[in-house]
Amino acid sequence: MKTAKTTHAAFTIDKTLKASPAQVFAAFATKAGKSRWFEGLEGWERQGASEFDFRVGGGEYVAERQTGGQGANPTHVFEARYLDIVPEQRIVYSYTMMLGDKRISASLTTIEIKPARLESGGEGTKLTFTEQGAFLDGYDDVASREGGTRWLLDRMAASVEVFDKGGAGWASRCCSPIAREPPT
Repeated sequence: MKTAKTTHAAFTIDKTLKASPAQVFAAFATKAGKSRWFEGLEGWERQGASEFDFRVGGGEYVAERQTGGQGANPTHVFEARYLDIVPEQRIVYSYTMMLGDKRISASLTTIEIKPARLESGGEGTKLTFTEQGAFLDGYDDVASREGGTRWLLDRMAASVEVFDKGGAGWASRCCSPIAREPPT
């Protein structure tokens, strides 16, 4: 029998975004917002139906397989349960990751969203993402998870950040919670 191994680790990522707290919250709290940066990415194909139920006690389920390469690629499964939600301020959830039939980690994640002043003088959002993980049997590690999370948060930022066309306060006038382009 193989001896089970558990490695505990945590990391925190801070980002300042050119988007309102409402826009950043919507990127996590709405199916449309999250699908822009979290699932259905190039080089991946969905395996079955995904689920998205953003409420305390609700959950999320995404199963995808990387395409290309040689041989069979195992399915990656993200399964989350929302534990605490304060609109436009905080999201707390637990989740597990599977690689094929192997559970590779179990984590607790806290996302804090706060108004922030941008260096340019405009208004934005400070996002603090903290994950506390149990990495199981050597299939995953904190450095890989943090790197992947940074990549995903960069994609999220690109999906919400607003582009100022010379007018201060465009973000507050924008009617779309997840704008990619300034209104014309």
